[in-house]
Amino acid sequence: MGDLMSTIMELQGVTYENQGEVIIDKLSLSIKQNDFIVVNGPSGGGKSTLFKLCAHLIEPTNGTIFFHEKPASAYDPVEFRKRVSYCFQSPVLFGKSIEENLAFPFEIRNLPYDPLRVQELFELFEINQAIIKTNLTNLSGGEKQRLALLRNLIFVPDILLLDEITSALDQENTVIVEKAIQKFYHDGLTILWITHSPDQRLRLSDKRITIAEGKICAKEGML
Repeated sequence: MGDLMSTIMELQGVTYENQGEVIIDKLSLSIKQNDFIVVNGPSGGGKSTLFKLCAHLIEPTNGTIFFHEKPASAYDPVEFRKRVSYCFQSPVLFGKSIEENLAFPFEIRNLPYDPLRVQELFELFEINQAIIKTNLTNLSGGEKQRLALLRNLIFVPDILLLDEITSALDQENTVIVEKAIQKFYHDGLTILWITHSPDQRLRLSDKRITIAEGKICAKEGML
């Protein structure tokens, strides 16, 4: 499906160095509208760094990242991150309450809180809404992962970057999250998903890349 659509993001010869160490090495990748690309590879191979580059959280040392045919550096970083959303493996929740986190996407857009939208997502991810009143310190790692993901999807981005977002979930909740993400994909969302699970890699998509030593060393289902 994605091959028939236009390119939404293009990485051209992207290198990222940190303290003299090459983390991403002259990497080029074309991401098309409504692609679902699974990313795997050894720990320390550069997968999360690639996602940080795509999300404009760090700048390439060399090379260029284009988003809708404009260099990523030409966008306001805050506006860019509304459109390219990165959900971290270790969820970043702030404040003391879940309500603060769910209200944040509305606040940064100067929009009123929409409880119906929040309810819709809670139902999609099969989360009991009573959890909203729970203090953040009482949440499990899996609950934090799902709530951080839900927060990222209150406003659907152009590209969703998922970094091991089911690593703290049991099999039942992993399947629930996978089904919910597949619904967004079928509605047109472009998705890149890092996973170390061979079974999950096969379940999610037939478009897959393997990254090792900062390079794409294998592709499946990709041009």
